[in-house]
Amino acid sequence: MKLFKITLFAVAMSTVLASCGSGAPIIATPIQNIDTNPLKITPLVDAQLKHWPAMDLVKDTVPGMSVDKAYSEIIKKRKGETVIVGVIDSGVDIDHEDLKNVIWTNPGEIAGNGIDDDNNGFIDDVHGWNFLGNITDENMEYVRIIRKLKPKYEGKDESSISAADRKEYALYQKAEAEYEKESSDIIANKTRYGQILSQLKPTHEAMAKKLGKADYTKEDLAAIKNPSAPEQQQIAMLSQMLNYADTVPEVINELEDGVKYFDGRLNNNFNMTKDFRGVLGDNPDDIADNIYGDNNVAGPDPTRENVKHGTHVSGIIAAQRNNKIGMDGVANNVKIMPVRAVPDGDEYDKDIALAIRYAVDNGAKVLNTSFGKYYSPHSDWVYDAIKYAASKDVLIVNAAGNDGLDLDTVNIYPNDQFDNGSEMADTFLTVGALNFKYGSDMVANFSNYGKTNVDVFAPGVKIWSTTPLNTYEYLQGTSMASPEVAGVAAMIRSYYPKLSAKQVKQIIMDSGLTTNTDVILSGDTSNTKSFANISKSGKMVNLYNALIMADKMSR
Repeated sequence: MKLFKITLFAVAMSTVLASCGSGAPIIATPIQNIDTNPLKITPLVDAQLKHWPAMDLVKDTVPGMSVDKAYSEIIKKRKGETVIVGVIDSGVDIDHEDLKNVIWTNPGEIAGNGIDDDNNGFIDDVHGWNFLGNITDENMEYVRIIRKLKPKYEGKDESSISAADRKEYALYQKAEAEYEKESSDIIANKTRYGQILSQLKPTHEAMAKKLGKADYTKEDLAAIKNPSAPEQQQIAMLSQMLNYADTVPEVINELEDGVKYFDGRLNNNFNMTKDFRGVLGDNPDDIADNIYGDNNVAGPDPTRENVKHGTHVSGIIAAQRNNKIGMDGVANNVKIMPVRAVPDGDEYDKDIALAIRYAVDNGAKVLNTSFGKYYSPHSDWVYDAIKYAASKDVLIVNAAGNDGLDLDTVNIYPNDQFDNGSEMADTFLTVGALNFKYGSDMVANFSNYGKTNVDVFAPGVKIWSTTPLNTYEYLQGTSMASPEVAGVAAMIRSYYPKLSAKQVKQIIMDSGLTTNTDVILSGDTSNTKSFANISKSGKMVNLYNALIMADKMSR
């Protein structure tokens, strides 16, 4: 941008410029050509790890989004408009110390009067809506498919199926195969974890007694003089376990959590008899049956454990900044609108479609959708909702998924792709996950990718954020990368409100940082590609660059 001396003409033009952008033009050079910068990777201390998504690649040698740089060099005293971000998720702990001041309040609703004051069909939806009611657990979608079609197709072979039913029969067979594979894997993993625990616990107890402490290190084990043959075996096992955590008790806790997780999956996600949905009283196959649930966006569990995911996502986007509590979200000027629609299991298409419409109709300008599944019986309802959001100028930021798959070869829902591969909406942004280790390991080993069907990458490994009852934890997944980008989108929409959702998406994709580095995909060292070729943009999201580009585009 050409610099001008201050003249009467420049002063006269200031009113015009202010009406087009957000205050004075940004005079800054975008971060670029990162492959030419000498980078030295050093281990992150705990304080840095908790903050790494906000760090700067050039300065800090980790692929953060330059959030700190954007606030210190660009935002400064600029003022933005409030942006509502809809978080379609498991629910949100709206009383959390670092979130309570950034939760959306419905201006048209009077709390607790039992009346639909704003006539939107939802009574007392003061802070959003809960389409799940008291449901916390659910089946996987392919389990629901089996349960629905089993009476019709069990025991039959293809030769006995009519031409009209063969597509449905093929779906049933595919769902059964998926169920057999996944449930068998869960059982095997539960068994393996149990076996490790049965050996590890007594071994740890013996060693803790010998050393006089439970938090011994590899060095402590190596310093044992003249160990007996049994002790040598114990030392070998415990040293191996210390590769996975700082202390053996931490490993034991993780293994016990794993067994609990696998039990939950078997008892709920793969349950062939339990009726989870019945408490709602709706017909999940009727999109017109659309008023159900309640206003308890924090869910029915008093521990609020079931809303950990949505609470963590919300903190990434908008945990109150500079309040000397907990952590800082990406965006200021944000109100989080919780829409509870994602149980522990696969979400229903109907709930997602209605959740999108609810958020759009109540003023959200950015939606975060950190969930996904590989079967979608009523995908058309969700597609219609995505197109509805696009027609209302709402940007949807979506998690790519955590199975290390190439999404150009497999469908994950929700998405915005027609069968021919073209986009049905240009306001849907799919996000893969980055690791904090810059270089060949910079793509999270779990992250899905795809030159056509993933748009950008953002931080998603060991992300520190809000969790229920005023706690904070590290979680990881593309579920965490997506809200990082939703926060960037909210910043652009706050400071440059005249930019459309389509323009915001393009800015995020075009302004990011790229590299020609070959990266490992799916955690498989034999599967590598250039980072520039694993997403549509070939870039990692960068708030600093995005604001510079938004400023230019808005004028």
